[in-house]
Amino acid sequence: MVKLIAKIKNMNKPIHGNQLNKIVLKPRFKIVVEKPVAAVIETFKEKLENNECDYVSKIIDNHIVVDVPKEREKYWSPQLHVEVEKNAANETVVKGILGPKPKVWTFFMFLHFMVAIAFFVFFVVFYSRWSIGQDYHFAMYMTMAMPVVWVLLYFAGQLGKKFGYDQMVE
Repeated sequence: MVKLIAKIKNMNKPIHGNQLNKIVLKPRFKIVVEKPVAAVIETFKEKLENNECDYVSKIIDNHIVVDVPKEREKYWSPQLHVEVEKNAANETVVKGILGPKPKVWTFFMFLHFMVAIAFFVFFVVFYSRWSIGQDYHFAMYMTMAMPVVWVLLYFAGQLGKKFGYDQMVE
């Protein structure tokens, strides 16, 4: 289990040194362990309930959720979700995903979908008004503005990832 914790601490695939991977919004890892599922989950319980561990955790069945403590939590604080399962080769696989809390992720995706819907609505209004010869300028400007808003949302996500980087590495 010490190897597992060392690998999690030294995850160098999703995060390289001081650089953030610019494409992966939610870094993932996968580790094969030689212990049974119950033993791995029990080790997680012991380590997370230890007085030296200052993280808040929930363990439900084979899912482990690790959060930053409330006093250190910020809007962009990451959450680690770990799933422990057996694969087809009867090995224990520990899969993890680091990302924002589900409510933040859901809100962020909602904004992306709203921008996409607004783009199509404004495009339809623009095209309709243009084809019948009515004033279409507002709809045209809004159609052009929506990709700019989407790019701004992308950079806001990258900025949030950068703000949460230290906690993510920790």
